[in-house]
Amino acid sequence: MNPAPRPDLTGMTIRRTLRMDGPVHWPGDDGYDAYRKPLNPDLDPRPAVVVRAAGPADVRRAVLAARRDALPLAVQATGHGTHVAHDGALLLHTGAMTSVQVDPDRRVARVAAGTRWRDVLDATAPFGLAPLSGSSPDVGVVGYTLGGGLGWLARAHGLAADSVLRAQVVTADGTLRTVDADREPELCWALRGGGASFGVVTALEFRLHPVDRVYAGAVTFGRDRAAETLACYRRWIERVPDALSTAVLLTRDGKLVVKAMYAGDPDRGRALLAPLWRAAGPVVDDGMRVVEYARAAMGGTFARTFDQVRALDDELVAALVAEPDAGVEIRHWGGRIARDCGAAAHRDAPLSVILDTVPSPRVAAALRGAGLGSSFLNFLPDPARTATAFTPENWTALRRVKAAYDPENFFRAGHAVPPAPADPNYLPCGSAALSAATTLS
Repeated sequence: MNPAPRPDLTGMTIRRTLRMDGPVHWPGDDGYDAYRKPLNPDLDPRPAVVVRAAGPADVRRAVLAARRDALPLAVQATGHGTHVAHDGALLLHTGAMTSVQVDPDRRVARVAAGTRWRDVLDATAPFGLAPLSGSSPDVGVVGYTLGGGLGWLARAHGLAADSVLRAQVVTADGTLRTVDADREPELCWALRGGGASFGVVTALEFRLHPVDRVYAGAVTFGRDRAAETLACYRRWIERVPDALSTAVLLTRDGKLVVKAMYAGDPDRGRALLAPLWRAAGPVVDDGMRVVEYARAAMGGTFARTFDQVRALDDELVAALVAEPDAGVEIRHWGGRIARDCGAAAHRDAPLSVILDTVPSPRVAAALRGAGLGSSFLNFLPDPARTATAFTPENWTALRRVKAAYDPENFFRAGHAVPPAPADPNYLPCGSAALSAATTLS
């Protein structure tokens, strides 16, 4: 005889004790299916419960409830950054926490946890100010920024994470903290590009930049001169100003596309781009235009494969050009990205290569030869490779901050930073790398 099924004591306990201002959805409830799913269609998560936070108090309640009932905690706003199906977790949905406050005199914006870039762009455009947003206005501000935030103004003004001035965060002990350069600077440094495993951010305050209109868009060419164009690109990027950001795409339908944004005079921008266009051959479609920055979103390539490279050497160029069954994006980094000192990214990489599929053996070999083996959180679908998104020094510093604020590794979903082993001699900001990095530029 089979034993009688055991009651779900944890589920029964949390059903009795979970009290939120926002809606709570259990399996089978209306809303459960709508709010449990991330953007990635390959994932079909089945959380134990979905909590839609109405504000910071709900975030704190959810953290304490998950700890009390030994449930994993997962956080989702727009679902863009979810790479693992968090089955059996308490899924904290922050999408209803939306607000934007703009201080045009200080050139600062403050946003709540679920705010999307579209809301920020609409709020800042009337003042001629721009945030360091990404390629899509539908992406959530907080998740994008915690992951580093590589936007089209990054070469001129840095990564989005580098613009953060202050954060409000619920840490693993359920405390709602406000952190900045003076109050708990080591935690503030970690949140500026170190990912979401240090707490649940309920609000961010960050710098805005005096960018109103830009010369931006995409120019499409045939792909027959792709090798010559990439050979030109690797020389051309050495001479362009920081105000110009570009990417070269090789598309699945046989096109070569040059995307560009220039925060300056359009005639000057066109002159700077002319050598690259000449190398690419006859123009199929010219989509470059002068436009408000808030309306200049240009999309991006889904990153199934990502690597930063030292240079576009001949072997890598030949391999990428010969890859017809993949979408390829080659992006120019450098500029202010390389000069800032923050937790996110390998700052000395001049270029990145993105593929929308698993690379062929030839491309994989070429990337091993020219690549740095590094990644970037915003483009990293494999949480097991989280450490590759940071320099060894910053990874060590991040693990020490994690040990100070979450020694039990409660926030371990997604791109998690594991806590460092206990060190009785460690004081926050005690390492040279962390001390230098906590200076908010």
